[in-house]
Amino acid sequence: MTPDQSPLGKATAYTEQYDATLLFPIARRTAREQIGIVAQLPFFGTDIWNAYELSWLTPRGKPQIAIATFYVPADSPNIVESKSFKLYLGSFAQTRFDSIDAVRDTIRRDVSACCGATVSVQLTAPMDFGKLGLEEFDGLSLDRLDLDTDVYAPDASLLKAATDEAPVEETLYSNLLKSNCPVTGQPDWGSVQIHYVGPQIDQASLLRYIISYRTHTGFHEQCVEKMFIDILKACQPVKLAIYARYTRRGGLDINPFRTNYNTPMPDNLRTARQ
Repeated sequence: MTPDQSPLGKATAYTEQYDATLLFPIARRTAREQIGIVAQLPFFGTDIWNAYELSWLTPRGKPQIAIATFYVPADSPNIVESKSFKLYLGSFAQTRFDSIDAVRDTIRRDVSACCGATVSVQLTAPMDFGKLGLEEFDGLSLDRLDLDTDVYAPDASLLKAATDEAPVEETLYSNLLKSNCPVTGQPDWGSVQIHYVGPQIDQASLLRYIISYRTHTGFHEQCVEKMFIDILKACQPVKLAIYARYTRRGGLDINPFRTNYNTPMPDNLRTARQ
């Protein structure tokens, strides 16, 4: 199942009756092979999805709403193509369910089957919306740097680190991440946080590298994994964790997290742009 076979970029009939067949899986393997991952993964982590356009009917026909959060393990064989996810969630709109738990269990079963791994699903009801806060990345902002750049396709040779000096531990972030959908060409805007232990990474080189994704085509998860591999190879950190939060499109935001050491999963709190 390749992206060009998905609903992306095609005229689509929208159904409001539940239909699990709308979910479209895309294998992770193909994109990983392109960046040299052919056997054991050099990282683990999770893709955190948030869906803001979920509604269904009670048995008596009254509409209900919720915000849905999905935790997809990075070692799942597939991701879900995002437009198919939107269509799938839209199919709940005129479908009657006995309870919010029935909705959650249905989604968990279907999305897990599509991804080929157990996906955790949380539904936040309106009474708890006020508990969902905002939070910006902590760490040192790379965007404060005043620099010149003219590279807008990913180039790992931009990355530099002081491999002959004592290791450091740093958390750096940028809000200047942009890539493009590999099917439609639509822009994907995001922020990325990088925590590492190892040779100090030249911050200007890292910002230029992040900016270099500006014309790159790739799904969110694939962009973060390419960043991980490039930084790991070029800068040789002992520990590395990368977390990206992308702005929502079609009522969905996707937030990949990858790490090579045991560290708590980051909070799923929206940035202001999300």
